[in-house]
Amino acid sequence: MGKFTAYKLNLRGLPIGNHHFEYAVDSEFFRNMESADIRSGNVDVELDLKYDGNAYSFDFSFKGEIIIACDRCLDDMPLPIDTTYHLTVKYGDSYDEKDDLLIIPESDSYFNVAYTVYDSIALEIPLRHVHPAGQCNKAMAARLRSHSADNEEEENDGENNDFESNDPRWDALRDLLDNK
Repeated sequence: MGKFTAYKLNLRGLPIGNHHFEYAVDSEFFRNMESADIRSGNVDVELDLKYDGNAYSFDFSFKGEIIIACDRCLDDMPLPIDTTYHLTVKYGDSYDEKDDLLIIPESDSYFNVAYTVYDSIALEIPLRHVHPAGQCNKAMAARLRSHSADNEEEENDGENNDFESNDPRWDALRDLLDNK
């Protein structure tokens, strides 16, 4: 049995009407997807599928939580997931994708929703994901501060830096600032 067999829907075998499917996406699902961003999670997925004889209308609903790495301290960080996604699938001559319309070849009788489920969850991860203030790993935050550029500037404030004073380009710019 394949990793995502439970997510295969036999579209050709569905009668006209409304259909409801439920999936429990867990840490094993994310491991099988070989996700670099999502370490683990538990998300309940509800799929309402409507077939009108011409097209299949998929309405996904996601509720749960995933665990991702904090960008600042690299510790695990929970991220709540509460979103929806709509997709329309039709049969056509060849594979094509436009916005929320997916055209699949007539030869495909099954549609695997696993990749749509994963992509919908992964799109909920913000570009910058960090713990709320004060919740990062204290040791990592201290180490990060010790290597930051701001810290190096503070250490060099009292020192005479020969490089800065010997470059005539910087001296000319400093003169402009002094003549304000």
